[in-house]
Amino acid sequence: MATRSPSRARGHRHAEGHLSHRTGWLRAGVLGANDGLLSTGALLVGVASSGASRPILAASGVAAMVAGAASMAVGEFASVSSQRDAEHADLARESAELVETPRAELIELTQIYVRRGLSPELAHDVAVELTEHDALGAHARDELGLDPDDLARPGQAATTSAASFALGALVPLLVTLVIGASLRVACLIVVTLAGLAALGAIGARLGGAEPVRPAVRVVLGGAAALAVTALVGTLFDVSVA
Repeated sequence: MATRSPSRARGHRHAEGHLSHRTGWLRAGVLGANDGLLSTGALLVGVASSGASRPILAASGVAAMVAGAASMAVGEFASVSSQRDAEHADLARESAELVETPRAELIELTQIYVRRGLSPELAHDVAVELTEHDALGAHARDELGLDPDDLARPGQAATTSAASFALGALVPLLVTLVIGASLRVACLIVVTLAGLAALGAIGARLGGAEPVRPAVRVVLGGAAALAVTALVGTLFDVSVA
């Protein structure tokens, strides 16, 4: 009987493209870009609707971009740092329990595998073998839902959020600088909504979801925000030379 060579077997190996490892940076990046695009676009729509001049709009846009990026970085760093502190605390507690009550921890791990469908005997054998190999790693993954080698990263989250916010904010700022006063508000609204739709679709695709519903959802929310800020700017009607 002919057998396939290792190279051919490798060529037919089932490949799986899981996306869960992207969750952290994807969330920070998409949220940052959305916030930068919508908050800066809405602010510029409001200021432009009041009749402000191009220099005022440019100053407002740059200030919004810098302040927003800094706020996103600080907020994300604080949030993810708290998450990481909680993860370290859980791991430290689990490590202490493994030293103080190893028998109880082994029973606990066995019960986890029984609830997942293994027979009590097999669950016990698996728990014993994993405990001998890496007790803390087994409890971290199967009891706490943590990967000790892949904990939350505050610096990465802060950098991603700040950079993506700045990139998102840059889009309406550039529109303000290149479009004349008569078309400025309309172009800001169109570009902002188009950017929101694209970000919603891209974020959904990267996360493995269908793009239409997220894109429509973010566009509707953005349209509401832009409408409110345009109305506020019109009500003030402050023309700045």
